[in-house]
Amino acid sequence: METKYIVLFLYFGVLLAIGLIASKKIKNISDYYVGGKKLSYWIAAFSARATGESGWLLIGVTGMGAIIGVSAFWIVVGEVLGVFISWQFMAPRFKKMTDEYKSITIPGYLFNHFNPDTNIIRILSATALSFFVVIYVSAQIDITGKTFESFLGLNYYSGIFIGFGIVVVYILSGGFLAVAWSDFFQGFLMFIALVFLPAVVYLKMPGDVSVFEELKNIDPGLVNPWGPGGATWLNIISAVGLVSIGIGYMGSPQVYVRFIAINSQAEIKKGKWVAVGYTLITDSAAVIIGLLGRYILTKSGQDAETILGNSGENVLAMLLETVMPAVIIGVYIAAVLSAVMSTVDSLLIVASSAITIDFYQQVFKQKIDEKKLMMFSKRTTLVLATLALSIALTVSFLSPNRTVFWFVIFGWSGIAATFCPVIILSLFWHDYTEKGAIASMVSGFLSVPFFKFIANNIPGAGIYFEKLDVMLPAVLVSLLCGYVLTIIDKDKSSAN
Repeated sequence: METKYIVLFLYFGVLLAIGLIASKKIKNISDYYVGGKKLSYWIAAFSARATGESGWLLIGVTGMGAIIGVSAFWIVVGEVLGVFISWQFMAPRFKKMTDEYKSITIPGYLFNHFNPDTNIIRILSATALSFFVVIYVSAQIDITGKTFESFLGLNYYSGIFIGFGIVVVYILSGGFLAVAWSDFFQGFLMFIALVFLPAVVYLKMPGDVSVFEELKNIDPGLVNPWGPGGATWLNIISAVGLVSIGIGYMGSPQVYVRFIAINSQAEIKKGKWVAVGYTLITDSAAVIIGLLGRYILTKSGQDAETILGNSGENVLAMLLETVMPAVIIGVYIAAVLSAVMSTVDSLLIVASSAITIDFYQQVFKQKIDEKKLMMFSKRTTLVLATLALSIALTVSFLSPNRTVFWFVIFGWSGIAATFCPVIILSLFWHDYTEKGAIASMVSGFLSVPFFKFIANNIPGAGIYFEKLDVMLPAVLVSLLCGYVLTIIDKDKSSAN
């Protein structure tokens, strides 16, 4: 146990050191929020992927691999497609336009793109972003508590406050630069951890053992790409829902701020392959860890969730205890916390920038001194973090049976449905109007709770909405509303 704590102490020390060093390079608000737009492709790609993956990868996806088997690879398909499309087609246009607009925030980009007479789109986008960021961050804080509980046997609430305190300190000290540098370190740690474990487990297995056949004996559904029962309509829709998770990478602000911050278009081209390769390897490794855990830790006829925890969320911790020494387990605890913290820090910076620059400065205090603006931004970051902490604690009381995977996906879907359609249409449709953008954001924002809490209860169709989840239908509604309102707006303008 002491060895694990020593490893964690060293890990937290590195993060705090990064925050301290980064703080020396903060000269103005642009440095604080986008690192002065000087990120290399390695830093940008690792930071984007570490931010995009979050704790759901090591706790949620490994658990999904253990519970549903090889059909969890549909998540990998969606993630790889989403990352490739965003870097290949979206990032170059977005980088060019944000440089032309001199934008350092997503709401700022939208305002400059549409050039409206009012600040409605600034205020709306900043508000929506902050709302879902707080929910998403609360899910990550929840994972922190579960990590300390599962791996170290610490009290859940102690774990929450420890992780929360560390991430807030280095964000407040070094801003985006500290976030990007720490993300690179954390992303590298996640990569090594995810690749190393399956390799070790495989080497320790007897040579005559077929994992595929053993899993088939435990439950034939584990080795069917469509899940138990094969290619039924319900399973196909479930697969589509898992693939659609990748849509979030096509416009989520916490990812796209990396495209604002990257040094040049040339760096985007190089960063693309780093990001895609990272996603393919780490996500596949997470599913494989879940499969290996199911094979080693359970037998035919046993209830997997009884042994591996709700949605298999304890599979990583249990597998590590079976095959790894304490010092290595300490590294893995750091890797899980890396996944969490790399997402929390990015989200808080993005939301803080939206409120500070696009709401407070542009709407109320346009001539404010930069030092005062920096102080306001840090206070905003602390307030948002505290709100997220409060939600995490509340959810832990009200929903003891919650799962990491779907808690995270809800927040992820909210951000994606609100912003992905707006960014996609603004980049590729010249006629897209401000009213259309507002319609996209509002409809996407409202669609997420509708499909999550109402559509699931529709007689006959509810089960299909439950399997599909909220990402795809919410994004489609947002795209449609944006298109329709733009056409109506253009027709009115032509008539006038």
